Amino acid sequence: MHNSKGVISSKENNLLKRIRQLQQAGSKGQKARQESQLAVMEGIHLLQVWQGDPRLQSILITPAALTNAEIAAIIDSHCEQCPEVEIQLVDESLWSSITELERAPQIMGLVRLEPPKNTSKNLLGDTIVLDAIQDAGNVGTILRTALACHFNQIVCTAGTAHIWSPKVLRAAMGAHRYLTFYEAQSIDAVTSNIEAPLLATTMSAEHSLYSIEASLQKPVAWVFGNEGQGVSPKLLGQATLIRVPQNPKLESLNVASTAAVCLYETLRARGQFNS
Repeated sequence: MHNSKGVISSKENNLLKRIRQLQQAGSKGQKARQESQLAVMEGIHLLQVWQGDPRLQSILITPAALTNAEIAAIIDSHCEQCPEVEIQLVDESLWSSITELERAPQIMGLVRLEPPKNTSKNLLGDTIVLDAIQDAGNVGTILRTALACHFNQIVCTAGTAHIWSPKVLRAAMGAHRYLTFYEAQSIDAVTSNIEAPLLATTMSAEHSLYSIEASLQKPVAWVFGNEGQGVSPKLLGQATLIRVPQNPKLESLNVASTAAVCLYETLRARGQFNS
């Protein structure tokens, strides 16, 4: 098999130890990913999306997984396009020590992360600002919707769930490959450096989402805030406040649902539904 180095048969193998570190929840996992500039993605779908991208530098599978036609196709395609990739076989008895997916086909990859980017003056074009959104599922779902709606720049303020955590990667379903991230940005950096006007959702806003069609014709920066506290006051003070109409008996929409409504309305206003 292409670039294979034999079968890992010890749970104490350094590569398996590293993978377990990278998959840790919370700050420990984030620190490990940032220090090594690596992230773990798992499952056939994610690896299919990333095949052919040189950032996917290692693929781990069990020998039995090679009998899966989809996995074999991923290996062949990626090795052909990225001949430097390392294919690592892992004894099936050890897979449960590294996987987060029960009963799923046994394949995962290590992706090399790009150096952190800082927002600079005049960050142009459509942008999404994730303001201290803590739930990894919400973050990943917003990223998936962002790509669907042609919003490719993602700015995260401090406190946002780590973009490259396993849960965010799974929820985003491969969107990471095509997005550009600016992580751990200060509120001042957001307000000073993003060129497009900021639009922030809040229940008490005067402007309805469905009354701002003209404003959505040009690039915008949608701001979506923390699940409990919403958008930070400093960002609200710099943004045009937008209300998503809803039944007043409901306190608020889930932030990922709000983002989907706003981003698809932006698409509709621009006549891009057929793009």
